[in-house]
Amino acid sequence: MHIEEKDGKSVLACTVGKTALFYDARCIDDLHKMLKAKADWVELGGTDEQKPAKEGTVEAWGRSPNNPVGGWYGLKKGLRGRFGVYVPPLMEALGLCELEHNPKNNRIRAR
Repeated sequence: MHIEEKDGKSVLACTVGKTALFYDARCIDDLHKMLKAKADWVELGGTDEQKPAKEGTVEAWGRSPNNPVGGWYGLKKGLRGRFGVYVPPLMEALGLCELEHNPKNNRIRAR
């Protein structure tokens, strides 16, 4: 993962195998602020764009019209999902959150 400029916008680029995913770079700060406000564990709930996200999860927040960008943080139509899979580990590496590492149903909380 890295930050790059795309169409005059700062984006978080994530390459998984041969697939390139792009998220609005402000997602890191915005998600951290949301987690700080919650002050508790939040389920990740990562799923593909074509499937509905479980309410109350990071994935649902990353698609919500009520988040700071008013919708999807994912920028590549058809590959906008999986926000709850790829962004939280980066935040953990940056020291912004605690992240569970269980086989399923992992959660995140702000540091």
